[in-house]
Amino acid sequence: MDLQHSLALIVPEEILSVGGLVLLLAAAWLGDKASRGISVAAVVVIAAAAAFTVPVLCGGNMGADTQAFFGQLRVDAFAAYSKLLIYAAAAAALMIAPRFFDRWNAMRAEYPVLIVFAVLGMSIMVSASDLMALYIGLEMNSLAAYVLAAFLRTDSRSEEAGLKYFVLGALASGILLYGMSLTYGFAGTTSFEGIRAALSGGLSTGALFGLIFVLAGLAFKIAAVPFHMWTPDVYEGAPTPVTTFFATAPKVAAVSLLMRVSLDAFGGHADAWRQVVTFAALASIVVGALGAIGQDNIKRLLAYSSINNVGFILVGLAAATVEGASAMLVYLVIYVAMSIGSFVAVLMLRDAEGNQIESIADLAGLSRTNPAIAWCLLLLMLSLAGIPPLFGFWGKLVVFKAAVDAGMVLLATIAIAASVIGAFYYLKVGKVMFFDEPANKAQGRNDWAHWTLLIASTVFISPLGYLLTGWLGNLADAASAALFLTA
Repeated sequence: MDLQHSLALIVPEEILSVGGLVLLLAAAWLGDKASRGISVAAVVVIAAAAAFTVPVLCGGNMGADTQAFFGQLRVDAFAAYSKLLIYAAAAAALMIAPRFFDRWNAMRAEYPVLIVFAVLGMSIMVSASDLMALYIGLEMNSLAAYVLAAFLRTDSRSEEAGLKYFVLGALASGILLYGMSLTYGFAGTTSFEGIRAALSGGLSTGALFGLIFVLAGLAFKIAAVPFHMWTPDVYEGAPTPVTTFFATAPKVAAVSLLMRVSLDAFGGHADAWRQVVTFAALASIVVGALGAIGQDNIKRLLAYSSINNVGFILVGLAAATVEGASAMLVYLVIYVAMSIGSFVAVLMLRDAEGNQIESIADLAGLSRTNPAIAWCLLLLMLSLAGIPPLFGFWGKLVVFKAAVDAGMVLLATIAIAASVIGAFYYLKVGKVMFFDEPANKAQGRNDWAHWTLLIASTVFISPLGYLLTGWLGNLADAASAALFLTA
């Protein structure tokens, strides 16, 4: 394996690195007046990285030829699938930001630069096949995310969100690092392939503790119960474009990283971690659903919704099969579309003065004052609830089918029953918008970027989305096959 081959594999990361540095210099020289132009350039940089990623996924790349830097990174179809989702979510977060920050006179040139470097960290995360590369990518993403959460320096809620995210994120990183240290101590290597081989003879008590700590650290990043406590406060306090970013791109990166660690490094000991994942899945489904019922802030409701959806995704991981991994990847695509659409709809809810509307009570009668947004938001809510014939139903169906096929009928049954709880708070939003007397709050106008993303997301999660099931399933199958090549 030579340096030239490794550099050829990481062209997307090279584009993001060079592009991020150039944009950083542009931000320093041109100042905040060039923030919109830098945002457009950031989207172009991310699109260029995506262009070099598509052939890897379509070609189903896997095997030894996908390893870079002596096994530190694995640029296979699984990584490419996750990267494309991350790139799409990041581009959406850049498109919707200027209108929001202009209201606060806070659109700064650093915002797109931070997004690009966060995306670079996530690209390294999903390609990591070594604990060292994992930690580098994770921290690069986290450092940018801490700043993004507190980006509105004039808003006390944003400052609080940034501080909470930083403190709890540092704690999670410490837990993860301790687990990695234990794993290295008992396996004698940081390579995922080497860890799998070293533990093939059996999982010692020390290695088991290392596994548990690693899973706990990653559970924080995906906001799985019982490491979910930061999510509602950060989602509510952070600027809404940043919340949109947090709910999508980092979630995809963390779930993908959890899949690679569990199914690759510790794939030979699925029975050891399956109980932990099963508990986290069911607890996330129930806590997410019950926690959302009493919320009167739409962003906090969506935060609990994200916890609930993570639970359903983990059902596929508990199956520990190729079909389960493929179902998780399909669910992630649908979840990203639903989340982007939901938060864009929230962004479009402004009063006559341009202030953001976040209270669910202020959505009363929205179907009569702004029917287009009301209908789109209703369809997105119903899709998040998994109600057929919307596309969100398909995501839950494939995950439950994978669990049943893996012999985990009880898990699937409990998850299906618990999903009924979640339908209540989604329907509550619809009831307020369509049956309550108009509050006449949402009167602000919106730009083409918001309407484009909202309409595209709504069409994708509509019954028309089922036309993509074959194509999406084939891509997910190719990506999951790459993940299980060493299994």
